[in-house]
Amino acid sequence: MFGLIYSLASYLGFLVVFTYFAWFCDGVGVPKTVDTGLATDLGSALVVNVGLLLVFGLQHSIMARPSFKRLLTRVVPAHLERATFVLASSVALGLLIWQWRPLPSEVWNVQGTAAAAPLWIINALGWLGVPLVSFMIDHFDLFGVKQAFNGFRRKSFERRGFVTPLLYKYVRHPMMSALLLGLWVTPHMTIGHLCLTLGMTIYVVVGVQFEERALARELGSAYVRYQGTTPKFLPRATSPAGPPAPAATL
Repeated sequence: MFGLIYSLASYLGFLVVFTYFAWFCDGVGVPKTVDTGLATDLGSALVVNVGLLLVFGLQHSIMARPSFKRLLTRVVPAHLERATFVLASSVALGLLIWQWRPLPSEVWNVQGTAAAAPLWIINALGWLGVPLVSFMIDHFDLFGVKQAFNGFRRKSFERRGFVTPLLYKYVRHPMMSALLLGLWVTPHMTIGHLCLTLGMTIYVVVGVQFEERALARELGSAYVRYQGTTPKFLPRATSPAGPPAPAATL
């Protein structure tokens, strides 16, 4: 029972932190935003912010490696490994939000113009798209709840396998595409927001490279064919091809 409660707490915690992160980036509805907080000089702010981005990226990259997973499962049960990853991701993202240093000089600002409304709509679709896309694959598997539930029932865990639901027919990583929309498409961009957006974009591009290598090793020629027919982040104008896609990871 503890494992199930632990996984649910990790899952709900991540949803709260991710929702706050979206509002943090957009600068609406929360007391601490990307453009508020402890003011410092440019050099100090960049050092702190880049360090926070590195902590976030390294946490995701290291904990996603099979060797680290094997080490972790010596400490926690295997069915709680994913929930532990989700919890650590929440902590890393929460730390970034808490300690982020603002750099409020504007890069662009079209608020109050006709362009603002469509940009906010696209922005909202991006942030909402991240969790919604996960339901196209296996949402509760992705966040570790399914594994914990099966562990509670003492039932073996089986993944759905290699499939191409909905948006996965058009791009290989629609969840990351949605995240990038939320980060980049905004009517108000500051230096601090741009620093965060560039850092997260680099994390996505580099992280996806490592993930796809692992998927190609695990899934073989089926995934290699999928890579050859389906773009990574932006859909083509032509009709999607048919090879199946894998369940995405965070």
